Amino acid sequence: MYKIQSHIDPDNPEFRDNASAYEAIIERHRDMMHRVMAGGSPASVKKHRDRNKLLPRERIDLLIDPGTPFLELSTLAAYGQHHDSFPGAGIVTGIGVIHGRETIIIANDATVKGGTYIRETIRKHIRAQEIAMQNRLPCVYMVDSGGVFLPDQAEVFPDRDDFGRIFYNQARLSAAGCPQIAMVMGSCTAGGAYIPAMSDETIIVKNQGTIFIGGPPLVKAATGEEVSPEALGGADVHTTQSGVADHFAENDQHAISICRSIFETLQPGKKQQLEIKSAEEPAYDPGELTGIVQADSRKHTNPYEIIARLTDGSRFHEFKARYATTLVTGFARIMGYPVGIIANNGVLFAESSLKGTHFIQMCCFRKIPILFLQNITGFMVGKKYENAGLARDGAKLVHAVANASVPKITVITGGSYGAGNYAMAGRAFDPRFLFMWPGARISVMGGEQAANVLAQVKADQLEASGKKAVPEEIEQMKNAILAKYKKEGAASYSSSRLWDDGIIEPMQTRETVAMAIATSLNMPFDEPFSGIYRM
Repeated sequence: MYKIQSHIDPDNPEFRDNASAYEAIIERHRDMMHRVMAGGSPASVKKHRDRNKLLPRERIDLLIDPGTPFLELSTLAAYGQHHDSFPGAGIVTGIGVIHGRETIIIANDATVKGGTYIRETIRKHIRAQEIAMQNRLPCVYMVDSGGVFLPDQAEVFPDRDDFGRIFYNQARLSAAGCPQIAMVMGSCTAGGAYIPAMSDETIIVKNQGTIFIGGPPLVKAATGEEVSPEALGGADVHTTQSGVADHFAENDQHAISICRSIFETLQPGKKQQLEIKSAEEPAYDPGELTGIVQADSRKHTNPYEIIARLTDGSRFHEFKARYATTLVTGFARIMGYPVGIIANNGVLFAESSLKGTHFIQMCCFRKIPILFLQNITGFMVGKKYENAGLARDGAKLVHAVANASVPKITVITGGSYGAGNYAMAGRAFDPRFLFMWPGARISVMGGEQAANVLAQVKADQLEASGKKAVPEEIEQMKNAILAKYKKEGAASYSSSRLWDDGIIEPMQTRETVAMAIATSLNMPFDEPFSGIYRM
């Protein structure tokens, strides 16, 4: 592999302007993250601590191996929605390492509306289970929840991917051999009672954890019987009488210790073998990424400069370097893991599609995960390209992305628009993970293009009806469209709705991608769907 030669001058005024603009975006992102990670109101947090309970991220810190990272997912779920009364959607999910095993951890945050579930909570919980299924990971559930948020029951109860899907997924995960451990550290009510009941082993905390299908208020309303939560479904009941729980814990810390002990009994699954080498830092400072990304999205961002700050030794074995240059393809290592990289360097043409398809086939046969670095306006438009069969050749790339037999990891570094989103392994194409940088944008097309298209349509309609377009009205309509696309195309808007797995800062990309690759190795890759053939 050859070292990429960077042409960045950190003292260049344009570089400094870009860095200043992007650092302001990062500061706003960090402010959002700090507010969300604080959990519920100070009063709710105090009440939680007064019960001698740890906060969810404190529980996770004790559970994972010392000195190992926790890759938190979808931290900004529900951000800007529901009057911001459900920070993080009331749940913390992510991947941590327990006794050397990558594990999905799902922890309710009882400081947020008692840990109850809204639409985004369910989507976040289910997405974590999907990742467990795709990568054959154990699951740990830190249960502390009042179940469905009753005022929103019509939004969370009856449909295919609503609350019941959590338990369906547990059954499917169990059948796939993914161990599931539940720690009941608070309330576990109604349908939520099936989470511990369907787990391999369940731990319940004394005078704190409760499990019941119907809580005391429901029991009284239905039967007239008055019973305390502890007598109805406390730790003593479930470890001595019902058998619903398997382990009795004195407190949160004891429960976590038991959970770690359980992991010592788990047998390793069959993993995908790759040639992993010692990690090596890039030759160029990843901190320079903030100055490399153009503050003006209409200006070109050089993908080679990004790759040079992500890969080991800034080395990159480029494939078809002189052909279809608007798509960059090649092999590298990130923290010792081999990876194929597909990065945008402009609009997609027919040749770009053929090049990308050929490269994906090689990655599948060599069993190398693929990293998509998205910054794409879409496919080229115009009579010349349509007549030459752009849709036909673009479809080849879309087929290859959809059927790739190796893990796909997508990072949206800039724009992600239209069919380009699909061709570069957007959410609809089921990448194992999809992350966005704080300044990234995603929508069916850019705001300016959408405003111009709709303005032209409106003018044509008026002309067809014998009327004349009023320039002021057209301009007003364009400004309204621009404002709408600016809001709805933002990374925080996407992450709030779980269109991605979280927003990561550019400097975190190496570590995040490496952990995603390590996670994907927990099951053998599928065999390639066809042979390699030149397009």
